[in-house]
Amino acid sequence: MYLPAHFAITQPDEWQRLLRAHPLGILITQTAEGLDANHIPFEFDAAPGGLGRLTGHVARANPVWQQCRNGAEVLVVFRGAGGYISPSWYPSKHETHRQVPTWNYEAVHAHGRLTVHDDERFVRGVVARLTRTHEAHEPRPWKMGDAAPDYIDAMLQTIVGIEITLTRLEGKAKLSQNREPRDRQGAIEALRQRGDRNLSEAMALSLLPESR
Repeated sequence: MYLPAHFAITQPDEWQRLLRAHPLGILITQTAEGLDANHIPFEFDAAPGGLGRLTGHVARANPVWQQCRNGAEVLVVFRGAGGYISPSWYPSKHETHRQVPTWNYEAVHAHGRLTVHDDERFVRGVVARLTRTHEAHEPRPWKMGDAAPDYIDAMLQTIVGIEITLTRLEGKAKLSQNREPRDRQGAIEALRQRGDRNLSEAMALSLLPESR
């Protein structure tokens, strides 16, 4: 992706934060019929000495797991906070009238190699980890053991596991870093007034000296 230096995310902990906070990725693959895209919730696992891996699952009826050979190069796109920025939110606009609208956003492009796991043990582990992660804040977290064993066994037969060993990560946080501090603060305040907590907090974080 187009990645000016002032928008680049270079810290591994920031890549990892976005992958964990926004786990629904767009898996992009090259098939005989052309490019294909599937929206899949992934679990990210860091790996010592490496970039880590993504694990997830797809429906058995989804042809993607048969169309891609093991080791195929794939791309997964993750989107973080994002939203429209009006030039009217910049104090400098009212002085010079030399500002235009834009769209701020966070994104991570995760490149890697795909492995298909058509076995129950792997799939059961993927589902258990995803469930633990996303049920963690529920008052009474649902777990696989809450359902009848024969029902869970049958459901696991309808999905196939996938694993992506990451080979390259690119991160972009376009959060008005190329604007004056007062204009950035003006946009943050306008977003807060409109209830856009995610983007306003991401922009506020980018103002900190140690960020990015």
